[in-house]
Amino acid sequence: MKQPAGVILAGGQSRRMGGGDKGLLMLGSETLLARVIARLEPQVAEVALNANGDVTRFEPFGLPVIADSIAEFPGPLAGVLAGMDWAAARGHSHIVTAAADTPFFPCDLVPRLMLAAESAPIALAATPDPERGMARHPTFGLWPVDLRDDLRAALADGVRKVVAWTDKHGTAMAEFPATPFDPFFNVNTPDDMARAEGFL
Repeated sequence: MKQPAGVILAGGQSRRMGGGDKGLLMLGSETLLARVIARLEPQVAEVALNANGDVTRFEPFGLPVIADSIAEFPGPLAGVLAGMDWAAARGHSHIVTAAADTPFFPCDLVPRLMLAAESAPIALAATPDPERGMARHPTFGLWPVDLRDDLRAALADGVRKVVAWTDKHGTAMAEFPATPFDPFFNVNTPDDMARAEGFL
């Protein structure tokens, strides 16, 4: 497998943060999005940002911005599809997705997803969970762009949960430690932002 393209998912509506773009919020001296770009960019062939609305707000980051092709904010699968379509047009066989509000994800995310994907078409990140055994992080995954038409049809049929679609195709887990804290901790609320400041 060649180095995949990277797609940062920033298409959500951030209701619990009062709306707007969570990725543009400051964490320490940098935005959440800048921190995500810095972690993902060295691991992939190139990076695009999946976001909706006025693209000029992301101009300082110098990334291509790709919007959902499915209306009414249907969730992260729409961002995965947008990323697949963009990557396919650029000759990539796979994309890796990362969420714009998760600033501490592992710096070896991509190679470990690629290793996991040797046993299944799709690979998702996972961390230990005391209640569930293993918690999947479905916005952090490796996706073959050849599945984009199947995903498009699933979205048209009303599928919205990531795992409802991935489980149909075979999914491998790339397991990461959750110490000293879960690296896939994401900022959803002002309290989460305060916790993230503490993790710095």
